[in-house]
Amino acid sequence: MAKKFQGKLFVFSAPSGSGKTTIVRHLLKQERFNLAFSISATSRAPRSNEKNGEDYYFISLEDFKQKIKNDEFLEWEEVYRDNFYGTLKSEVERIWAEEKHVIFDIDVRGGLRIKEKFPEETLAVFVKPPDINELLKRLKKRGEESDEKIAARIAKAPIELATASMFDKTIKNYDLEVALKEVEAMVDEYLGINQECKK
Repeated sequence: MAKKFQGKLFVFSAPSGSGKTTIVRHLLKQERFNLAFSISATSRAPRSNEKNGEDYYFISLEDFKQKIKNDEFLEWEEVYRDNFYGTLKSEVERIWAEEKHVIFDIDVRGGLRIKEKFPEETLAVFVKPPDINELLKRLKKRGEESDEKIAARIAKAPIELATASMFDKTIKNYDLEVALKEVEAMVDEYLGINQECKK
């Protein structure tokens, strides 16, 4: 009888501007890892370049609250007033049904909640920037947000950085090439790819 696929979960969390999205995109391109991206749900409106079902699942505030009541989320958070983000249980089920491992690009609190719910299946990785000044530089360079929004993200960063020890691993993203090599080695080890090759 065929063995049932047992999927793993890879959580990447960090303050904004640490480079976690770049790392996640890189890992998704590595075919040997067999990864699929977990698309978050949000109650906010899509930005002009965003597509429903690709960037996020955009649902109304009313629907989001109903899904919370129905216990349809693995984790959720009200980031700003009436502005909710969360991971639907059905999203993880969908990816596991495709016999793929799940990768998350998610805020610190959400990442730790997933680790709490799937302690045996999850590798939770914290991406650490060189320092707060470098974060500020990276966020300004993006040119995507107002100074006020950037200031709010920077104010939140020390609180997020303080949670690093609660994650399984920490990647120092001081040099992107080095960080990518380190993270590939972590995923290889967690999936037992190197061990398989050595047999």
